Amino acid sequence: MTQQASPQQLYRFLEDRFSCAQACTECARACSVRVSLVDPGGPDCQERVRRLGIMCAEVCDATCRLLCEESRQDEEGLRGRVDRCRRTCLECAGAFEEYPGAESAATACRACADACVDFLETLI
Repeated sequence: MTQQASPQQLYRFLEDRFSCAQACTECARACSVRVSLVDPGGPDCQERVRRLGIMCAEVCDATCRLLCEESRQDEEGLRGRVDRCRRTCLECAGAFEEYPGAESAATACRACADACVDFLETLI
């Protein structure tokens, strides 16, 4: 938020920031659980799901930690990290949707991507 924000804008910013951090945590957890159920030595399609799940969990965890920091942050850097999280979640959700039994993890990824979009809108 580069300009002086109204109390309502500040409230929305903080609320969306918290919602995004919470969605990131839930997505990281769902991805970690899903990855633990995939055989590391399985076929290529399973390996792709496993790699994307690990990457998504790591990106979501790092984004959550970034959003929870109280120190002053560079808005462009924050925007870039949250957008990367959004893109990673969408890619992972697509992979999970093609993998039987991973629907709940795909839903968590999509919810996280949506929360990232909501938060990014408060930065405009």
